[in-house]
Amino acid sequence: MTEQSEWRFSDDRGQLSTAPRRPERVLAYVQAGATLWGLGIRPQGIFGSDHDGPGPDRAKTGTLPLDEVAYVGAGSGLDVERLLSGRPDLVVAVSYGNGHVYGLAPETAKPLEERVPVVVIDVSQARTFEEIGDRFAELARSLGAEGRADADADLDAARERLRTIAAAPADTPRVLALSPAGPDQAHVARPKMWPELRVLTELGVHLVEPAPGPGANWSSLDRADTFALRPDVILADIRAHAAPLDELRGDEHGAAPVVPWNPEPLYGPRDHARFLGLVADALEG
Repeated sequence: MTEQSEWRFSDDRGQLSTAPRRPERVLAYVQAGATLWGLGIRPQGIFGSDHDGPGPDRAKTGTLPLDEVAYVGAGSGLDVERLLSGRPDLVVAVSYGNGHVYGLAPETAKPLEERVPVVVIDVSQARTFEEIGDRFAELARSLGAEGRADADADLDAARERLRTIAAAPADTPRVLALSPAGPDQAHVARPKMWPELRVLTELGVHLVEPAPGPGANWSSLDRADTFALRPDVILADIRAHAAPLDELRGDEHGAAPVVPWNPEPLYGPRDHARFLGLVADALEG
């Protein structure tokens, strides 16, 4: 083995992973796997979190070819042997801070790392969307992906379009990001706590901020208080564990256009450009 043939990557915990050669059989948390796919790396398998069920949540999988990528399960249904059943030579996970591996219990994550390299990318609110995207791109390049100038150009164009629409001399639409919790309650996002929502704010979109109170990332409001925020556009959580928006808003609150929103976003430029385009369409409409 030569120094040039050895694969090395330092993750966001500061832990260095090494392998005799570049890993090819990648098992990833669903968000990481879908992001890597958008950057040119196809994972061999994906796994979910405690929010997920026995099948993959298609709101999170982006354009992953699910007929070619194995889903090994989620939450308490995962153990080391199940995670290693496809013989991965690298596991890619995410963390929301403090280096904790999201989606895996500590009693699973620790012995897993003793048998296969595990790379953890920090996707917490402490980082910008761009910083997180850069880390995924760095990992993808280390695994053999090549940069796509056209993808970056698409993202630049989407950003400029949204910035232009948001700056138009008209009443600024009020955009509300929420996760429906049933017919009587919604979890309303605090925009400053979500890297993707901060991007919208930076581009001039008016994200509605709920009043201070309990909940770091979300403010849980009843139905009346949610719609008292007077949204002109709604970013609605479409993950499988979220309730349907129609159940929450009913007939009397059905006018505002809706943008499908995955609070566990994909960090590739094409995926991000697609989301910004949907927001721009809603603001124009």
